[in-house]
Amino acid sequence: MKIENVVLSAALIGPILALGPVGAQERSDVIEEVVVVAHPLSGEGLSQASEVLQGAELDRKRSASIGDTLGREPGIRSAQFGKAVGRPVIHGLGGPRVRIMEDRIDTLDVSVTSADHAVSVEPFIAERIEVLKGPSTLLYGSGAIGGVVDVHTGRIPHAVPEHKISGGIETRFDTNTNGNSTAAKFNGGSGRFAWHLDGTFKDGDEYEIPGFAESAQLRALEAAEAGGEEGDDDEVRGILPGSQFESTSYAGGASYVFDGGFFGVSVGRIDSEYGLPGGHAEEEGEDEGAEEEEGNPLLELEQTRVDLELGISNPFGVFSGLNVRLGINDYEHQEIEPNGEVATDFSNEAWELRTELLYEKGNWAGAIGFQHTDREFSAIGEEAFVPPVDTRDTGVFWVAERSFANFDLEGGLRVGRVEHEPQNGDDEDFTTYSVSLGVVAPFGDGWNLGVVADYSSRAPVSEELFSNGPHLVTNAFELGDPDLDNERAVSIAATLKFDGDIWDTTVTTYVTSFTDFIYEQATGGIEDGLPVFQFQQEDALFFGVDLEASVQVAQWEGGNAKLRVLADFVEAELDVSGNDNIPRIPPLRYGFGVELNSGVLTATLDYLHVDDQDDVSPDELTTSDYDDLSVYVGATFPFGESSLNLFVAGKNLTDDEQRSHTSFIKDFAPAPGRTFELGARLLF
Repeated sequence: MKIENVVLSAALIGPILALGPVGAQERSDVIEEVVVVAHPLSGEGLSQASEVLQGAELDRKRSASIGDTLGREPGIRSAQFGKAVGRPVIHGLGGPRVRIMEDRIDTLDVSVTSADHAVSVEPFIAERIEVLKGPSTLLYGSGAIGGVVDVHTGRIPHAVPEHKISGGIETRFDTNTNGNSTAAKFNGGSGRFAWHLDGTFKDGDEYEIPGFAESAQLRALEAAEAGGEEGDDDEVRGILPGSQFESTSYAGGASYVFDGGFFGVSVGRIDSEYGLPGGHAEEEGEDEGAEEEEGNPLLELEQTRVDLELGISNPFGVFSGLNVRLGINDYEHQEIEPNGEVATDFSNEAWELRTELLYEKGNWAGAIGFQHTDREFSAIGEEAFVPPVDTRDTGVFWVAERSFANFDLEGGLRVGRVEHEPQNGDDEDFTTYSVSLGVVAPFGDGWNLGVVADYSSRAPVSEELFSNGPHLVTNAFELGDPDLDNERAVSIAATLKFDGDIWDTTVTTYVTSFTDFIYEQATGGIEDGLPVFQFQQEDALFFGVDLEASVQVAQWEGGNAKLRVLADFVEAELDVSGNDNIPRIPPLRYGFGVELNSGVLTATLDYLHVDDQDDVSPDELTTSDYDDLSVYVGATFPFGESSLNLFVAGKNLTDDEQRSHTSFIKDFAPAPGRTFELGARLLF
């Protein structure tokens, strides 16, 4: 489906859809806003573990990638690939097991295909980020067997704002990369029409690191293989080559608001260019005796996205709301060698339709929904390790909740169908099922216990089925297996919450038993100078705990001080003899923080210790522990209906060498060293 045709269709059908429910009625004084957030069931009583970042907390934690923005939340890490790229990892599960959405529609990019591909959603324009931690296939399909991250942008207004124009502008400077980021958004409206505009720009030079680019473990291994001592004089240190980035995004949206509903359209554009740090610079020429290319490759990304949304309150019968969303995406990126030649060209033309009917019947409330995603993916060039594949994913679902005297009951089911049509080879079809049952029981004064049991299944993605070629990011020659079956999981999780006047806490413990868990295993073979890794299946078991708590330790007129603690860990193992470790499982992490609020001043100090990871899979190196100390100081000055916030933030103040075990390039690319950010934020 072409972008131009969608825009034309929206222009034609928008007024028709909008005029239907309104008829000749006069506009009422109050227009009801139709809002569907990340989960149709009640947010406060949701039995599943979840996180929400918004407001001042989101402002403090924004970073260049969505993974780094969320990476300090309990149970969430970042599979960082330099500063510009980072997919969230939830409870040790990432890649195709975590679905990332923009306004409840998939990002429709190719970030699942490879660790060096950026997520095409901009954290700096997010109004709210919602995370469902744990199986979410019931609502969002097999790609959410590990969890969901939904970034709300507000690009399609749901109601006409009270003020004619509102919004904000933020700019910040990064001392480590000499980089700048600027974001602006504006909202307005009049009569029945509402509009939204936003734009961002961010860039950064190659960032500074505390020591060597290569880890001590990798340098020791290379020295052992060379039969000599480590050659530190020849190693890269101080700066991470290929970590520079630059990105621009802009979008506009408009809605027609009628009595009891709205219809809106938004169009967004992203243009990015970033380096690919890691082992790429060590590639040799194809011809024997060719010299090594100096420098790192670049990735140039372009995406145009169109979204349409229709929301109606009380459309008919017992249904209290109707929400229809359509996203159409035209994505392309090129991976460019240091000599300027285009090595690989990735393209993804995709669209997704989602429809939900909310209902209330007696003591029951819930939603009935339909979802369909259609992708045309292709990769052409040197690193086209996956053939062109067309994929269709269709599902229908039902979720419901009912309140009883002492508890709330939640449940639902979903049936889905995934079809892969590769350009070369046989088609592969999969049917997926998901069932969930949860109980939320309040007790005592402020206590709440949620227990949820899920059965979910995931269809293999095209990379797992059809890969057949060198993949330099993973330093592997990857082989898919077209005979893979559905990956199935049974999960039980319990979340205990307390929300009081002085202190609050949330503790989640979970266990997930996988049948036919899909993973890569070294075969011992060598192809194109790379070790061969084969996708295969075995049973697996995941177990973990997330904890976060805060307590008010002091209070005075106009201010208070709070102490926060955080801890999380996950253990995972395959049901195999010998080494049963699964790669890239995050280690134990714990820390504490202090938050001070006093009049115009807000200050936070956070300490985090990340343990070493010695439980590694075959051909995976261990990761050393590190400490992270960060600080944030901000002052807000109100004037009229506007406010100005000035802030300074310090990250990795200990200047420790930080390597995230969830990263594919952890042994080639540590996180940035000591960094200070200075910024200003104007809200009006």
